[in-house]
Amino acid sequence: MRSKSSFSVIIFIVIFGIGIAFTSATYNVADPAKSIIIAAGSFIIALLISLSIKIANPWDKAVVLRLGNFQSLRGPGLFFIIPILDTTPIWIDTRVITTSFKAEKTLTKDTVPVDVDAVLFWKVLEPKKAALEIADYKSAISWASQTALRDVIGKTMLSDMLEGRDKISTLLQKIIDERTEPWGINVNSVEVKDVLIPAGLENAMSMQAQAERERQARVILGDSERQVAEKFAEAALTYTDNPVALHLRAMNMLYEGLKQNSTIVIVPSSAIDTMQLGGMAGLTALTMGIGQEKANKANDKAKG
Repeated sequence: MRSKSSFSVIIFIVIFGIGIAFTSATYNVADPAKSIIIAAGSFIIALLISLSIKIANPWDKAVVLRLGNFQSLRGPGLFFIIPILDTTPIWIDTRVITTSFKAEKTLTKDTVPVDVDAVLFWKVLEPKKAALEIADYKSAISWASQTALRDVIGKTMLSDMLEGRDKISTLLQKIIDERTEPWGINVNSVEVKDVLIPAGLENAMSMQAQAERERQARVILGDSERQVAEKFAEAALTYTDNPVALHLRAMNMLYEGLKQNSTIVIVPSSAIDTMQLGGMAGLTALTMGIGQEKANKANDKAKG
């Protein structure tokens, strides 16, 4: 139902005012009944004309009923009806409308209670069906959306619901559109806003995700160690056929250790024998190498 427009009120005032002015101009003291009839007539005419004027917004469609039967759809803009015979009980908004709906404590296929919030975007394409086929199409589409959401949740696993919201939204749109099509309503889209699960289950899923990440980290570490072992095995084969290279490598490792900490280095006795550090030549070469390194550092500091 729409309230009377200001334009109708203005028309009523203007016509009635003209009638009063005419009554005053033709007033006859000898025949006052005539003036009363003219004033009453102007009032009735102004009332009927104002009642016949209707104005619909650009997005509105007015359902006109004549003596209880469907007459036509009128609007947008200015239109006229026959007072008393015609009525406009329903005005249909043809814009895209948003409706929020939710399902609380609904069990999924794997019996997990969830709360799901969604929003529906829909539009009335056939105002006549929306007005005549159902009593309250806005409430009906809200209830149809909620029942469809509960049906979809009951047939979906929790993991699929958390990962595939787009799939659920598409399925909901199809189901709701099939239910509302006889009412002349088209569903543009459905968007699932949020899926809430119990706090205990959320903590368990978080722990499961952490354990999975830790497992992946250990697998990666084990694979890295395997690759390192393979490279060491290849290097061992090279040193097996070339004892001079093994000796130089051992000397270099000991030399690097002494550079970082020249106080004491613990090495196996077999390594000492292999590198021939027990002899005078080995110690002399190692000492000369360390001394040369220190001298180079001193020269660098002096130049700086």
